[in-house]
Amino acid sequence: MLFLYNLVISIAGFFLKIVALFSPKIKLFTEGRKNVFTILEEKIKPTDKTIWFHSASLGEYEQGLPVIEKIKERYPSHKIIVTFFSPSGYEVRKNNNVADVTIYLPLDTKSNAKKFLKLTHPELVFFIKYEFWLNYLRELETSKTPTYLISGIFRDSQMFFKWYGGFYRKALKAFTYFFVQNESSKEKIEAIGFHNVIVSGDTRFDRVNAILERDNTLDFIENFKNDSPTIVIGSSWPKDEALLAEYINEAPENVKFIIAPHNIKADQIASLKSQITKSTVLFSEKDNLDLSNYNVFIIDTVGLLTKIYSYGTIAYVGGGFGNPGIHNILEPATFGIPILIGPNYSNFAEAVQLVSLGGCIVISNSSDLKQNLNRLLTDKSFLEEKSNICKSYIQENKGATNCIMSIVP
Repeated sequence: MLFLYNLVISIAGFFLKIVALFSPKIKLFTEGRKNVFTILEEKIKPTDKTIWFHSASLGEYEQGLPVIEKIKERYPSHKIIVTFFSPSGYEVRKNNNVADVTIYLPLDTKSNAKKFLKLTHPELVFFIKYEFWLNYLRELETSKTPTYLISGIFRDSQMFFKWYGGFYRKALKAFTYFFVQNESSKEKIEAIGFHNVIVSGDTRFDRVNAILERDNTLDFIENFKNDSPTIVIGSSWPKDEALLAEYINEAPENVKFIIAPHNIKADQIASLKSQITKSTVLFSEKDNLDLSNYNVFIIDTVGLLTKIYSYGTIAYVGGGFGNPGIHNILEPATFGIPILIGPNYSNFAEAVQLVSLGGCIVISNSSDLKQNLNRLLTDKSFLEEKSNICKSYIQENKGATNCIMSIVP
């Protein structure tokens, strides 16, 4: 089976180079890996002490960041290496200030794994949430390098739990500890013979809780808001926006809307703006304007949404009308904002829990949206109840990072 795995990886590597000729994203994927070993030879000396963190994409990087920061504090003389599998993670965080080296992870061939680990020679290794690359894990087990899974999630659909998944289960022997998010994951991994597992929780709660300690001020948002009730629409997709535009056009004049779409391509921004009849301004055209005169503010840039949530009365988090589903609801929740989402959220444990608790409201159509937004805007006790649920949920679930750091040497 391992032979077949290696064959599939090699074939995939070949075809990705062909697909890259037609796909900008895959081109980033392949081109970004060409100079990885050269970069490592330049930046990592044989005498350097190193610690390696691997994340699949941006979400996993953000999830692991609290642990990366704590490890950096504990081992100030070590170089931190962060690897990404996906361009959507690497391209956004390649210039982060927490790692000494940030690169793509070379494809999981036996030769790549050997060369990568020879050049990096990490003393500790952390995989964040998932991505179990067999050749890397085999090499780590052979070298007896302490290796940890943090904020892990295990599901029945994974190959470890299939009758034919023996070679995958064997690779898990590389892990010194599994720090998992919930009891279900613990039970699943114990059922296949691994008892070095601890329910630590999800480090994302520590990540979003830390947001409260930083300066979230945005003068232009304060000017726009002008003490009005404000609905923040984060990471919206066209299906979300069609429902929201209908509501915005009928909403009371004193209610303001900030929209931060998931996709900020000019044509999609123009399409969104064309659906709205209220006075609307784009971030890219805000200079020298009195933003308080507008009802709708479209954020056609990236990197501001988290701070913008701090100004919200209510949040709508997009993605729930498509696949794979909703975007990050923990960021608005940490500010104690009631959250509305679309119906596709079942793959996100935090959404399932917050819906069950009542802090997050699921809407299926424009009628649901209108009814719930109007109630939140007019019923102060209802708004405060939902707000308190969201804030308490974050506070009650933080602490995963401290649990992990109490065990990692």
